Amino acid sequence: MSRSGSDIRKGIEQNWHEYLSKYANLFSSKEIQGSSPPSVFVGSYGYPKVGIGPMLPPIHGDTSLLDAPERWLGKNLEEIVNYRLNLVRGIQKTGIEETSGRFIESLHELAMSSGTIDSEIKFLKNPVPLLSIDGQNAPFGPIGEIKCAKFFPNSSIKPIENAYYDADLKAEDAVMKLYNSGIEISKIQKCFSIGMFGKNRKLVPTKWSITATDQIISNDLMHDILEFDIIDRYNIFNFDHLGNLFSVILFPHRWLFEMQEAWHDKNSIGFGSDYETAKGIDHPPSIAGAYFAGKLAVTEYLQKIKKQSGVMIFREIQPEYAIPVGVWQVREGIREAMKKHPKEANSLNEAINLATKRMNISKNEWLANGSMLKLVEQTSMSDFF
Repeated sequence: MSRSGSDIRKGIEQNWHEYLSKYANLFSSKEIQGSSPPSVFVGSYGYPKVGIGPMLPPIHGDTSLLDAPERWLGKNLEEIVNYRLNLVRGIQKTGIEETSGRFIESLHELAMSSGTIDSEIKFLKNPVPLLSIDGQNAPFGPIGEIKCAKFFPNSSIKPIENAYYDADLKAEDAVMKLYNSGIEISKIQKCFSIGMFGKNRKLVPTKWSITATDQIISNDLMHDILEFDIIDRYNIFNFDHLGNLFSVILFPHRWLFEMQEAWHDKNSIGFGSDYETAKGIDHPPSIAGAYFAGKLAVTEYLQKIKKQSGVMIFREIQPEYAIPVGVWQVREGIREAMKKHPKEANSLNEAINLATKRMNISKNEWLANGSMLKLVEQTSMSDFF
């Protein structure tokens, strides 16, 4: 019998309270020493004056897994939440225009580091642990205001260092240069958030920088994809993890992209969706960062097979996804789906049948809350020029 979202949340909270109790001495001090994964975080509260600082656990050694979403596939929700809860977050209030100075520059060194960094933080007061998990926001470990901090950096990742010192390189070009060098998106996003790229550098809250990075990369990949031949088959890709069910349909059509989400809310089902044509999307998507995370995973695949297509993504969020852990899981989940051997169909209708029959939400409900069939009908040659 599957556990409800609130049961899962309670279990995670209980484990967290046990952990706090066991290691109370580590969290009840105005000082912490440990190895940062490396990890930095920029908050959004109080924008344009934001809380910025490092995150580190009260342990030394290789802690890189604690902040490496690309390595979390196959981990369960409890494990991932515990990675987040183990990171103590230090903050200093800083204006978004302040991208220089000793503290910020030490965070830049931290972010471009090639491995974990031994760190020491002294707080003004004892860091305060999170005592409850609300099911709406990705959880955090204890948070404290920094009095002073010391980092002992190791070697830098050369492509990041080069982009950092190139003051003439636009931020978007820096992101693409690093992506094409094989640097993980989570690393690029951290550097972007703490104002390391571009001509007019600014701090960008972490949650915004994640979406901005996905958007920059997926939009750049689209330049090539719009020149490719159209796919000649109907393919369906599936992957499930962390209580999220993903189905992706590629079908013969000039670029059309729609991502739909549905979630179980007590006795009802909520829906959200957004779409674009070859002209792109001209507004913030109603499903926020998940939209560009999904688009990035699909555009990577189309770039690899040198095709363009129409795309439908269905994401069913089940009650088991009791604690949101970030849109990385959408990107990584759909990336994994695109690695699977696809099912084939003979028509879009048959493809939608195959994509939705494995889900709890019916095909008719998905279609009633989406726009793709209408878009396919409406698309004419005039849309292509």
